[in-house]
Amino acid sequence: MMKLKTGIIYSSVDGQTLKICNKLCEVLLQNNQKVELFSIDDFNEDVSNYDRLIIGSSIRYGIHNKKIIKFINTHKKQLNSIKTAFFSVNLVARKSEKNTPGTNPYVVKFFKTIDWTPDLVEVFAGKLDYKRYTFFDRIMIQFIMWMTKGPTNTRTEIEYTNWDKVNAFGVQLSKL
Repeated sequence: MMKLKTGIIYSSVDGQTLKICNKLCEVLLQNNQKVELFSIDDFNEDVSNYDRLIIGSSIRYGIHNKKIIKFINTHKKQLNSIKTAFFSVNLVARKSEKNTPGTNPYVVKFFKTIDWTPDLVEVFAGKLDYKRYTFFDRIMIQFIMWMTKGPTNTRTEIEYTNWDKVNAFGVQLSKL
């Protein structure tokens, strides 16, 4: 049986989306899948060279990376001709009532602004790590956390990512 060729394209601000992508690669490889990982900044391949394409993007200040949006809009026809998946990584998903594609406001908004429907969609909670942020980002994220009743102590480091959920998504991808 011929192995399907899977590409994963990601945008990561603080590294958590890349960490999730690496886990997805691990799961796909364990399931005898051929996979290549690219930052959105480094992807220069032809989309049609892949049987499946997975796109992952983090959120910063309520929006997904503009390069991810441009990539999807530019390659929509090719994306619609292969199996595709999309996942979002954001801190709002730390809340159980906002951790699904249908309940996460950023994912809902994202799909209202683009004309593309992937075969699979998922949302993962990210990581809160104040000490890694620039002064401006720390103040802004602290304010957002205060508004959403999250941790505001600047020494806080919490990985909210549910790795069992990431693993399950990887298994779903291997069957796509």
